[in-house]
Amino acid sequence: MTVETQTAAVAARGERTELIGKVTSAKMEKTIVVEVQRLVQHPKYRRVVRISKKFYAHDETRQAKTGDTVRIVASRPLSKLKRWRLKEILTRNTSVELTGRGAAQ
Repeated sequence: MTVETQTAAVAARGERTELIGKVTSAKMEKTIVVEVQRLVQHPKYRRVVRISKKFYAHDETRQAKTGDTVRIVASRPLSKLKRWRLKEILTRNTSVELTGRGAAQ
C-alpha cells in the first residue's frame, strides 16, 4: 500500500474522534484512565453543569503519568473496556509526590 492510497483510505473513513483529558490512574500495564470533563446545560434549570467521564486508553510505552493532560484517539476495541489509544501528552504533571518511607516523615 503506497502513501497516497493510505492517505486516501484515512480520508475516506473520516477523522477519528479525539478527546483531551487528565490521567487519573496509570497503575495498570499499558493502560491509563483518562477523565474528560465537558460543560452541559441542565435540561430543566438551564444552568451549566460540569460533567466528567472516564475512558480507558492504551499506552504502549507507559509514558503517561498521573496528573498529565493527554490527547486520546478512538480505536478498535482492545479489551473489554479499552476503546481509546494515547496520541500525545500535552502537559506533564509538575507536582512532586512523596512515596515510600519518606512520605510519613
